[in-house]
Amino acid sequence: MAEHGEKPGPPGPSTRAVHGGERDAQKGSGVTTPIHQTSTFWFRDSEELRAYAEGRHPRDEYGRYGNPTWRAAERKLCELEGAESAVLFASGMCAATTAFLALLPRGGHVIATSDCYRRTRQFFRQYLSKLDVEATVIEPASTIALKDAIRDGTSLFFTESPTNPYLRVIDLPEAARIAHERGVRVMVDSTFASPVNHTPLADGADLVLHSATKYLGGHNDLLAGAIAGSEAAVAPIREAVGVLGGILDAHAAWLLLRGMKTLALRVERQNATALRVARWLEERPEVRRVWYPGLPSHPDYAVATRLMSGFGGVVTFELETDLAGATRFTDACRLPYVAPSLGGVESLIEMPVLMSYWDQPPEDRRALGITDTLVRLSCGVEDADDLLADLAQALRAI
Repeated sequence: MAEHGEKPGPPGPSTRAVHGGERDAQKGSGVTTPIHQTSTFWFRDSEELRAYAEGRHPRDEYGRYGNPTWRAAERKLCELEGAESAVLFASGMCAATTAFLALLPRGGHVIATSDCYRRTRQFFRQYLSKLDVEATVIEPASTIALKDAIRDGTSLFFTESPTNPYLRVIDLPEAARIAHERGVRVMVDSTFASPVNHTPLADGADLVLHSATKYLGGHNDLLAGAIAGSEAAVAPIREAVGVLGGILDAHAAWLLLRGMKTLALRVERQNATALRVARWLEERPEVRRVWYPGLPSHPDYAVATRLMSGFGGVVTFELETDLAGATRFTDACRLPYVAPSLGGVESLIEMPVLMSYWDQPPEDRRALGITDTLVRLSCGVEDADDLLADLAQALRAI
């Protein structure tokens, strides 16, 4: 902290989370940004309309193109990510699919990592293929595979970091260097990290994507997505959302603003709890293996330690039992809800084989590393001792 009279340094994450994007742009004297629950905005006269059309008077015109409430949320995300521009969407998947449609030309080529959200892979197979866009899938940690996969026509490298469910962490500076040498943009889904633990733009990414439903919102009460980056990188995506229409409503934007104000506090607590849970699980005889980037046993521990300021609230582990035993364990948990998603104040637990991959053939699940006893725990903000005690009694149910 700067001494009295010294020039202060850049604000910390909690300060940016609370004040970013709001204080200097608020109208009136309200401490919180209001919900602008309107679909359209009126002009005083034709001269004001003309000034707006000519770019001399920036303002909102119609709800599909802008709303003061979600503009405030976009500015706050810019503060958190160190971005020039951000755009909100109705969901994380809407953010991803709109970006792919905006950035990938017909007949183009995208590179993605294997350990990523199954709906993203489904969009590649089922929808981008109709535009003759080809997707090459590589292992998350292999920058050599990335280099080999780039070819004429490759325009985008897309990855999660950490990935889902094995929490692989990409060596982003090296991946960005390789991609940019060949003119390939880099987009990182940083949902599992949050801006508190990692800011991909600072490590060379062109765009960062969030399912804002998760850590940014933080209370399991909204669906939202976001993309941030430079003005130039975000511009085609912002234009596309105005055409495709996957916008966020004003009330959800207000909930997102409220959620982001406590982002740093929540994530710091979730980091600490998850690290403690991961270390504890690694010592349990009922647990075959734990995946958490804050553990030396994780394959990307060195990269995560170098790039991340915290390792996130999600712990993935495999139980030393069978499907029935793993099911007994999750059913016996009293604190975590058996539910999909992550990043909220409530702990959530799921078995990917039953939740996300139940409709996939066993051979496809095995190819993706989804075993019958794999469990994903998203730690909330409960007292860590209570969560550990609950996990201990649930393990006895195996």
